[in-house]
Amino acid sequence: MAKTSQVNRNARRMQMVVRDKAKRTALKSIIKDRELPVEDRFEASVKLAQLPRNGSPTRVKLRCEISGRARANYRKFRLSRIALRDLASSGQIPGMVKASW
Repeated sequence: MAKTSQVNRNARRMQMVVRDKAKRTALKSIIKDRELPVEDRFEASVKLAQLPRNGSPTRVKLRCEISGRARANYRKFRLSRIALRDLASSGQIPGMVKASW
């Protein structure tokens, strides 16, 4: 089981990403627009830098929904390899069976 503080920190980051998404996309579109004056684009880049870093989507870590484990996660299921194996062995994931040959 992961530390509760790490899981809570990651959840707070996800909330900040949702909250700041519109601001970030607007500023990034201004920065990328080559037809605008350089001064406006520079001001937009300064404003983007002043936003909280935890509002960036790259700061969010993929964690297991059950255990909070940060490593060896399957994106499709949002589960760690350990939790996925336990659920698959107990038959709680439809269509997933243990391989045998």
